[in-house]
This record gives sequence, C-alpha cells and structure tokens, in this order.
Amino acid sequence: MAELDSKPKSIQSLYGWYSENKLWVNRRYQRKLVWTLEEKQKLIESVLKGYPIPAILLAEQDGGDYEVIDGLQRLHTIMSFIETAFTTIDGKYFDVERFVTAKTRASEENAFEVSLGEVIAAREVGTILDYSVAVSVMRGATDEEIDDVFSRINTYGHRLSDQERRQAGVRDTVSTLVRKLSCEVRGDSSSDILGLDKMPSISIDLPKTKHGYEVEADTVFWVGQGILRSTDLRDSMDEQCIADIAASIIGGTLLERSKAALDALYEKGTPENERMIDALDSYGAEKFSAEFKYCLDEIRAVCAEGGGQRKLRTIIFSKTTTNAFPAVFAVLCVALHELFFAENRRISDYSGTQAAIIDLDKRIVTGKSSTSTAERRKNVETIKSLIRPHMVASEPRDIYGEHTAIDVDNAIRRSQIEAPHYELKQGLLRLDHKRGIDPDILGKIIKTICAIANNGKSRAGTILIGVADKEADAERVRSLDSIVPRRVCEGRFAVGVRREAEALGETQERYFARWKGAIRASGLPQGLKDSVLSSIAYSDYFGLGVIVIRVPEQTEVSLLSGKIYIREGDETIEVDSSDMARALEVGKRFM
Repeated sequence: MAELDSKPKSIQSLYGWYSENKLWVNRRYQRKLVWTLEEKQKLIESVLKGYPIPAILLAEQDGGDYEVIDGLQRLHTIMSFIETAFTTIDGKYFDVERFVTAKTRASEENAFEVSLGEVIAAREVGTILDYSVAVSVMRGATDEEIDDVFSRINTYGHRLSDQERRQAGVRDTVSTLVRKLSCEVRGDSSSDILGLDKMPSISIDLPKTKHGYEVEADTVFWVGQGILRSTDLRDSMDEQCIADIAASIIGGTLLERSKAALDALYEKGTPENERMIDALDSYGAEKFSAEFKYCLDEIRAVCAEGGGQRKLRTIIFSKTTTNAFPAVFAVLCVALHELFFAENRRISDYSGTQAAIIDLDKRIVTGKSSTSTAERRKNVETIKSLIRPHMVASEPRDIYGEHTAIDVDNAIRRSQIEAPHYELKQGLLRLDHKRGIDPDILGKIIKTICAIANNGKSRAGTILIGVADKEADAERVRSLDSIVPRRVCEGRFAVGVRREAEALGETQERYFARWKGAIRASGLPQGLKDSVLSSIAYSDYFGLGVIVIRVPEQTEVSLLSGKIYIREGDETIEVDSSDMARALEVGKRFM
C-alpha cells in the first residue's frame, strides 16, 4: 500500500526539480496542456497575492523522479511563467536575471529563450520563488493505485469533459487504442512517459490562444477538414469520435450515438465493455489503427482532388456552416471502411468520389433522428451506394507499417523530442548546382541504423528520407527542384524524394531500390538487416514521396564491420575501441 507524505515545497525548489528533469508526465492518463492564458495569469496573480492554490500530487518513482498525478496544468503554468512564456495580467514577464537557476538554464543550457519586455519587481520575484505549494507525494504506489487515485480525483465535480472522464484512470485495450490513435491523428504522438518540460511539444495551440505549443489546431485533420472546432480538441471530442467509429467497426454493429452507449463502452465490467475488449482482441488494435489512418488519407485525397484543397465540410454540406459534424463524419468513415476492407475495393476516380458526396447532407438523415443504430445503418448504406460506382475491385492491400501521411507526420514531430530514435535526411543528392549523389550519405544511413539498433531493448527507431531539418535546405530544394516543401513543425520540412528520382531519370521503384540495395549490401548483422528490409516502406505522402526506414527493436548489441555505433542526441558516433566503459554500457542496455 502506498504511503502519503505531505510537505510544503517552495516554487524555487519545484523549479529545481523541473530543471533537473525530475518531473514526469504519464500520457496514459494525463491530459494535454489545456489552460487558457487567462487561467494561467489568474494562477500567477494568486501566487503574487499569497492566496492558496490547490495541492500538487506526485508519485515517487525509482531514481528520485516524480510522476505528476494531479496539478499538471498548475505546475506547468508556474514553470513556464518563470521561463517567460507569458506575462502577468498587467503585461510583465518574470525577471530571469534575478533567479540563477533559470538564468543558467536559459544562457548555458539553451533550454528556453528569454522574452523581452517589462519585468516584475525584485520583491515580486522573491514572492513567487518563496511561495509554498502544498505537495503530497505517494511513495511505493503501484500503477493500479495511481490509476485509481487519478480516476477518483477527476470524477469529483465537473472539471473534465465526458470523454476525458471516460478515459480518466481507465487502462484497458479499448481506452489504450482510442488514446494512442487519437494522438497519432492529432499529431501529438510521443512516448507514454514525457518530461514536464516537453509538454508544449505535444500540446495544441488554439487560434485565439497562442501559447507557443507545437501542434497548431488548424493543421490537425479534425479542424482542417471542419469536422470539429478547434475548441472541441480541448474537450477530447476527437477521442469521442474515434471511440464511436472504433466500436461500430470492431464491435460489428453500429453503436447507438448516445452518451449512455459510450459510457457503457468504457465502464469496466459492463457487458458492452467486455464484448468490445473481446472483439478488439480478435480484430487487433494495430490492424484497426492502420485501416482507420488509411481511410483518413483517402478522405484527404478526395478533398484535395482538383487542386482546390476543399474542406470536407464544404463538400458535404449544401449550405455554408461552421458547425462541427462528428456524427456525419462517423457514418462516412464507416461506409468507406466497409467498402475498402469488407468489399475489397479501392477508389479509382477521386474526382467522381468527391462529386458523389457533394451536398451529402441532402441525401442522408441528420439530426436527432439519426442517432439510432438502424438509422445510422441506413446512412452508411446510402453513402456506400453513392461512392461504389467510383471504385474498382482490389486485392487486399498492404497498409500496415508506418507510411500513411499521419504516420510520417508523427515521426517527423517526434524527431524533435526523441532525437536518439529518429533521423531525417533530405535525400541522396547534394544541394549544390551539380546535383550529384552525395557519396557519403548511404554509408551514414547504415551507421545510423546500427546506432539506433543499439539504443537498447524495446527501443525501435525510424529514419525518414525526404525530410529537411533546416529551413535553408528546404528553400534550396524549392529553388532547385521547383517543389513546395511541406512544413510539418518548427524546423522540419517534407521535401520528398520523388523530385530526386525525376532528377536522376529513374522510376520511383528504381530509386527506392537504391536504398534497399545499400542496406542489403551493408555489413550490418544479418538479423538486423533482415528486420530493416522487411519493414522499409515508401509513402506517397501528399505526392512528395518519403522513404520510411524502420529500425525494429533488437535483443543484442549490433556491430557494423566490427565497430559499435551509438546515438548521442541527434548525432551518430562511433564508440572508440579503447573505450571499454562505454562499450560495456551499450551492452547493459540489452541485459
């Protein structure tokens, strides 16, 4: 049984833990950063006035680290104010010059950039740093106890949306599928355990409340296509939509669209929950995730047909509207899924498919009368009859792996915060005027494969060919190859490899074979070589073409021509043959 230790901690001490990377967030149950600027400013105002704020609850982990159970928004607000992410209500920043720990973190560690502007008074700096926060620490807590505590905390009152309440403290295969797939579609996929300082990289900036978070709501599939409003992401309406679609497809029967039906899906021990868990065990979470992402890619391709990049909302609705339409989207998605995977069809005429669903709202039933299982089935069949003439029979397709546009986007974003497991290369060709093949690039990639394989047990990685990590390189590619790079996130631009195949006068297949041939002829261990070759994939990725080299997790140290390579941050380095201590450390990663 866990022990509870309650002691006040000064903000200065909490920031010390934060700067030492001792505060961690478990995304299995924690939310994203969702507070508005006003909520953040009011918290800082309470601290400056000496008002009490709610307690922070942590769980002690091995090695003296702490997992945040309750108080994520408050903790991050305080830490980010110290790091000048926002101002007080009267427009003043924290004075970093008066706090050595923060100043060192900014100037020597480049952990954050100090915002310029009027700063709070020295007295107020002291008030903030000396402020005592009530902190309770659970010691020796099991995962089950942490889940239970989190669930209980978040069912008091009405602080969470319906979907957040359903997911809070729930740990089964259904909730895990919905959570992980939702992260992938939003573009905030990451490791389950994440440092508190990394939370902005997986949180969503809403159009009217800019916080500098990495994922911009307008670029997320749900908002970009008009299916949900940006504020709906804050309340996890995207997760609710995925839960509805997943239950309808995996469970074999369209789910009644109601709060009660979704509640039963999540409530442990209910017949619906147990039925769904059994169905998912049989269907396969990875299989459904791949199929769902394929459906989204095809919807995006239909919307982009004709070069107009129309939103799905403007295609489906006969009258201009800004309303969200998750219910209509759900039946469209189910209809496409049945055509693709039950009838083994593929779209042969994207223009015709787009035309078939124009003003769809006039041909299906919407509103309250469309929520029953029977009415939803009628809508699905109507949509299938409209789209089917624009499809042809298809052999079962290989859609598994990590090469949908959603997968590639997520890998590019994750490369920022999980650098040792990811590598980005713009391609084979040099960016000078001669455009010759860089003679060193293939060798570097082989070494990087070896290094990523040496990250340790349960540590897979990904190398993306066709992505630039410098804006200058992306602009150079634009100039040389007359393509429009796709900005995925800060400092990451998809430039593709189709342009290189064309420059070399090769088919995409021949270009792809170059990379596979280099891996096949390399001195990598045969097991590693085989696993990489079996998972390497080519993604069309918005017509640009990106090669995805997956490095599956290994069970032992990998050598390349008798040498050990490892990753340090985003760099691949060779372990010196005389450095036995480092070589032994690599070996311990696989014990």
